[in-house]
Amino acid sequence: MALLLLTRTSRAFVVSPVTSATSSRRMAGHVASLNVASDFDQQQQQQQLLPPRQVSEKVFVQDKRPIILFDGVCNLCNGAVNLGLDWDPNGKLRFAALQSNVGRSLLQANGRGADDISSIVLVTQDGAYTKSDAVLRISEALTPLRLLPLKPISRLGRYVVPRFLRDIIYDGVADNRYDLLGKTDQCRFDADGEFEDRFVDDQLAFK
Repeated sequence: MALLLLTRTSRAFVVSPVTSATSSRRMAGHVASLNVASDFDQQQQQQQLLPPRQVSEKVFVQDKRPIILFDGVCNLCNGAVNLGLDWDPNGKLRFAALQSNVGRSLLQANGRGADDISSIVLVTQDGAYTKSDAVLRISEALTPLRLLPLKPISRLGRYVVPRFLRDIIYDGVADNRYDLLGKTDQCRFDADGEFEDRFVDDQLAFK
């Protein structure tokens, strides 16, 4: 997870062991326990999920922005989401947790297992990108400093460095992400108002 995850990686799960004041405000959203007996989960169980392909079409009907699927219980990944919010002031990207209903449906719609959380996934209307391809394409939309867009560097990395080499680095970080910064047993499905439009509504997965 090259640039994004090596620094700090929707309506999702955002938990980071080291937070700024801005990050703390983000994390003050509605927190839902992963306990399957929770009221939230019981309500979802009573609803009927749409087929994955319909969910994939539905999430792009009114909003064409790509969607980043990330590991919602990974502290490293959640830190990178915070950076993504900070470095994408124009809101070019949206977020959803791999473990959310929308995330699971998008995985299936793009030929992956619903429970496959082995890689970050960038979902577009035309398909999906994983591992280092996803990270570099995400980086193209980011501007960490006002006059320092990452697009030229990210494109260079995609074309100059062979994918298998990039993916070896990615896998090394991804496979050890829980050891690096740990994981959480809590998540949130709502962001505070400041970033609400950046997270995909999980209700889009239901009829």
